[in-house]
Amino acid sequence: MAGTKRDVSSGTWELDGFLAMLRAADRSPATVRAYGGDVARFIEWCGARGVAGPTAVAPRDLRSYLVTLTERGDARSSIGRRRASLRAYFAWLNERGRLATDPARRLMAPRPSSRLPTVVVREQLESLLDDDWGDDRWALLDRAVCEVLYGSGLRVSELCGLDRSSLDWSRRLLRVMGKGRKERLVPLHDRGFEAVRAWLEAGWPEVATVASPLEAVFLNRRGRRIGPRDVRRIIDRRVDPGHVYPHALRHTFATHLLEGGADLREVQVLLGHESLTTTQLYTHVSKSRLQKVHHQTHPRG
Repeated sequence: MAGTKRDVSSGTWELDGFLAMLRAADRSPATVRAYGGDVARFIEWCGARGVAGPTAVAPRDLRSYLVTLTERGDARSSIGRRRASLRAYFAWLNERGRLATDPARRLMAPRPSSRLPTVVVREQLESLLDDDWGDDRWALLDRAVCEVLYGSGLRVSELCGLDRSSLDWSRRLLRVMGKGRKERLVPLHDRGFEAVRAWLEAGWPEVATVASPLEAVFLNRRGRRIGPRDVRRIIDRRVDPGHVYPHALRHTFATHLLEGGADLREVQVLLGHESLTTTQLYTHVSKSRLQKVHHQTHPRG
C-alpha cells in the first residue's frame, strides 16, 4: 500500500505536480482537494486493473471508469465533476509533453440532473428561525448560522469561510468569497446581523480554544472553523434529521425573492452565479407566482 501511495503522489502519475499547478493557478483549496481526490481514486482504480501509468490509459479506460461510477449509483453531478478533474489532469500531462495524445479530450459524462432542492416549508422555517432555543452558546451559534444561510442565500462553503473582516456592520453587507475565488457583496437583514453579533459577543469566547482561528466567524464544538458537516448537524438538531438540507435554505432564499418580485438577474448576482441559465435552473417559481404574473400582465388575465 505504501508503494501505491508513493506512485500516486510523486511517481509515475505525477499527482503532486498536478496539484502544485492548481495551487499556482490560484484555485481554491476546496477545488484542489476535490480534484486531487478524484484523480487519486482513478489512479487506484487503474492500479487494480494493471494500468501502470498515464501513458497506458486509453479513452476506453476512462469511459469504463465513468460507467463504473454510474453503475454504483454516484450522482450525475459528482460524475461530472470527476470527469472535469480527469480532463484537467490529462490535459496538464499532455501540455507538459508527458503524453503524446490526451485520452480524456473527448471524454463525456452524464448530464447533471436538473432536479432542484425542495423549498423549505413555512413550518420548518419557523422551527429554524422563530422557535425559542434559549441563549446558551450553541443556541446562539445555531441561530446565527440559520439566519445567515436563509437571510443571504450563501453556499455552505461560503458561510464556513466567513471571517470577521467579511462583516460590514455599517452597511449590513457580507463580503463573500465564492466559486472561482470571486468576491461579491451580499446584504443581510438586521435580524441576521444581530444574531451574528450575539454569537460573537457571548458564544464565540466560550467556544474558542488556543487553537481557534481568531478571524473565523463561526466555530464548531471543537473550537475550529466550522465545516459543512457541522452545519448539517445544526440543521438536523433544529429540524427532524434529513428533512431540511443546508443547500435547501439557499434555494428557498432565491425562491422567496422571486416570489416577492425580485428580478432574475438581481437574484443571479446575489447567488454568485456566472450564468443566468444557472439561476433559471436553480430557482423555483411557484405556481401561485406564475398565476399572479399572468393575471397582472396578460390582456385577458
